[in-house]
Amino acid sequence: MNDNEEAVTVLKLDIELNLTGPMQALVNKQAAALLRSVADRLEKDDFQDGFEEINDENGNQIGEIYVDYSDMITY
Repeated sequence: MNDNEEAVTVLKLDIELNLTGPMQALVNKQAAALLRSVADRLEKDDFQDGFEEINDENGNQIGEIYVDYSDMITY
């Protein structure tokens, strides 16, 4: 790297949830709680590159998260 180059970290984050419930408001509440949980884990650097299942409280898969960290050199 020369003096004009700078390395930055790039994060690609994809989250897919498949939720069902009796009312839209309850499904939205469940999705929001799951997203807060993912945000907490992300802030704690708890993810590695790749795919990871998202499970409900009973251990059933209800989604998937994809995390990809890469470096990019800017000029």
